[in-house]
Amino acid sequence: METKTVKKFGFKDKLGYMFGDFGNNFTFILSSSILMKFYSDVMGVSVGIVGMMMMIARFVDALTDIAMGQIADRSKPRAKGKFLPWIRRMCGPVAIASFLMYATWFQNMPMAFKIFWMFFTYLLWGSVFYTSINIPYGSMASAISGEPKDRAELSNYRTIGATLAGTCIGVVLPLVVYYKDANGNSVLSGPKTTMAALICSIGAVICYLLCYYMTTERVKVEQKTDKFNLGEMVSGLVHNKALIGIVVSSVCMLLVQLTSQTMNSYVYPNYFGNTQAQAAAGLIALVMIFICSAFTVKLSQKFGRKELSIFASLFGAVIYFIMFFMRIKNAWVFVGMYAFSYIGLGIFSLICWAMITDVIDDTEVQTGERVDGTIYSVYSFARKMGQAASSGVAGLLLSLIGYTQATAYDESVVNGIYNMTCLVPAIGFVLLALSLKFLYPLGKKRVEENARILAEK
Repeated sequence: METKTVKKFGFKDKLGYMFGDFGNNFTFILSSSILMKFYSDVMGVSVGIVGMMMMIARFVDALTDIAMGQIADRSKPRAKGKFLPWIRRMCGPVAIASFLMYATWFQNMPMAFKIFWMFFTYLLWGSVFYTSINIPYGSMASAISGEPKDRAELSNYRTIGATLAGTCIGVVLPLVVYYKDANGNSVLSGPKTTMAALICSIGAVICYLLCYYMTTERVKVEQKTDKFNLGEMVSGLVHNKALIGIVVSSVCMLLVQLTSQTMNSYVYPNYFGNTQAQAAAGLIALVMIFICSAFTVKLSQKFGRKELSIFASLFGAVIYFIMFFMRIKNAWVFVGMYAFSYIGLGIFSLICWAMITDVIDDTEVQTGERVDGTIYSVYSFARKMGQAASSGVAGLLLSLIGYTQATAYDESVVNGIYNMTCLVPAIGFVLLALSLKFLYPLGKKRVEENARILAEK
């Protein structure tokens, strides 16, 4: 790697990188928060089938993520760099595929066709187009700057971008896509959900283009030209302890985050009967991320990213267990407790992207080879496995408690929804803390030593 003579890293880069994940999460959070409910409540597809589809898609991602990582590593650097051209190239296809997932106009088609369309569009969006833009986007963090502090700030701004998208969806969506039926229940509207998907797709394209024009790849990453050896690559990844540690930790984090997002679409309208509180919960997430971002980088520099994340995870677990045992009946009290629990999620999500660049650096120190795209593609695949796990767990447990269109407001079902909303994230937080403690080896001292070695190199 060699440093280009370009303008210094600054706020424009951080803002541009933020817009990249803003664009990613316009389609991703929409999918994780409402797709299952859209297909179960509007299209009439079993939640078990939807959850199974999301899990199957992750096995397809095992191929497409690794393939895209190799493509990114072997791409020829252009005027805008090695990774940025992919942002502009794929922003349109990913937005169109996302919109097509919410095809209300097929509502009266035979069930077999609706299931086919659900599988086809979900795979096209997530396994093909989203992968082709997300792998280069994540990989380019180490090309924007080689400094650990700059990367921590990029990680911060990336999480802020994701949270802004989540807030737009979490706050506005519940207020516009639900209507009251004859019994006073909050029911999801298919046409309004389709319109919301169109708006999110347009917003995603705008954000991707802002990312493309505002960020600069100032660290030149050479094109990888050696012959691809699958066995050698797999062997190297399997023996990469730091990568395994961050992979397992991220799966646990996503079990917390996405199960919470999915269950918010059930616990507020079905258990509490209050979609306004659901909108407030989306706003709370943004507020807590901004609060955490004010001190997370400084605390991580003082105590270490690994060490800070363990404490935050245990804190989040305690709050969720308290919520479970309290059996809260007031939606606004639940929102307040949710705000405290989000501190645990917010801190780890703010610095996890810097932790993957720590893994990339550690791999270079250990092996002498820089493979940003390959490592990030494995990490991305692991995150998608976390998405699948959360979707599969949510779909399975909803099926086990007997959730259908007909039983959605039965007392036993809504109590089961509340239990799931609290216990699954609590267990996920505990597993996250344990995985960081015992599997992830990059504590503060080792990260600083790796940065010193690479600076000398």
